[in-house]
Amino acid sequence: MQVLIAGAGIGGLTAALALHAAGIDAVVLDRVTELRPLGVGINLLPHAVAVLAELGLHDELAANAVATAELVHYDRFGNEIWREPRGRAAGHPLPQYSVHRGRLQTLLLAAVRDRLGPAAVRTGCRVTGTRTDDDRVRVTVAGHPEYPADAVIGADGLHSAVRAQLYPAEGPPRWNGVRMWRGVAAAAPFLTGASMIMAGSNHAAKFVAYPVTPAADGTALVNWVAEVRAPASELGEAEWTRSGRLIDVLPHYSGWRIGGLDIGALLTRTADILEYPMVDRDPVPRWTFGRATLLGDAAHPMYPIGSNGGSQAILDAAALAVELAARPDDPAAGLAAYQTARLAAANAVVLANRDMPMDAVLHAVAERAPEGFTVIEDVLSADELRAIGDGYRRAGGSGAGFGR
Repeated sequence: MQVLIAGAGIGGLTAALALHAAGIDAVVLDRVTELRPLGVGINLLPHAVAVLAELGLHDELAANAVATAELVHYDRFGNEIWREPRGRAAGHPLPQYSVHRGRLQTLLLAAVRDRLGPAAVRTGCRVTGTRTDDDRVRVTVAGHPEYPADAVIGADGLHSAVRAQLYPAEGPPRWNGVRMWRGVAAAAPFLTGASMIMAGSNHAAKFVAYPVTPAADGTALVNWVAEVRAPASELGEAEWTRSGRLIDVLPHYSGWRIGGLDIGALLTRTADILEYPMVDRDPVPRWTFGRATLLGDAAHPMYPIGSNGGSQAILDAAALAVELAARPDDPAAGLAAYQTARLAAANAVVLANRDMPMDAVLHAVAERAPEGFTVIEDVLSADELRAIGDGYRRAGGSGAGFGR
């Protein structure tokens, strides 16, 4: 069986590795002419880390990441609302890792080229569509001859060309009214040195930060995300490489100091700021059409809540390899079984990320205690506090939907 994967992101590269481990040939095509370590931070939940560990990547991942120990919520004044252990601290057999997306992609890319050969990832190949020819599928690539394969995997992201062919009337991504700025900058370790902090509420302004490298010489590389409610007229382009400006984001966080981290100073030290709207797409009832299917953001783009985007793509990749390997003479049946294994679970995460109870709770804190508080129990009931953790678990943190 020969499988062609459109997209050399986290999902596409993990799929190539998982397919290879299952004895299936794979080639990855990507539209960029050079794959570079771009992007900002990403979190991998323990069930996704387990997949990478099975692929023999755990030691290298651990060397390039931070094993996240806790998640702590604050109001905008730095008063603690709620905290929860994460990864091994929460009893999981493997850590939750915070890592720079570019480092993770570089790690995966090197493993694909080492195991599958240097020609397994081909750049400068923009996939524009697919067509079925007898018992094979042919992938059309701009400026290149067609690529024949037994199956094609659309792992080409939010603006997937494969998805656009399968759903030509879908239209643009769906925006929730929140504008995000993201970046990474050096800072002194805060809290445990392996803590993720969230402050404020995205009904107005929210801030997320976590280290993506271990501290060295008194500093670590810290990933940050700023979320600000914006007028509907400010949607702009949903492209994650779009540059942002410090002058646009800094005023929203003037005076914020959270968990010992000076937010304004962190923003000011950031060399490259990215800006884009928080978008997803409505879940679709079908990913697989004969010998073509979708994976990762092409299949289920979701809001970046609960550390689920990259983790769900990795779970997709593992399930894809299992189901195709179980049906070596019938790729279409394997792709259909992959859809059965993953579609409902991933779509449930998309919807859960739209309606996270924790955001309602954080908004309630901002409304009830606009000038801050001393004891959170004076602001929130026990049931409301419990709803924060329940919301994360409902948003897919358990890895439901993939039997491992």
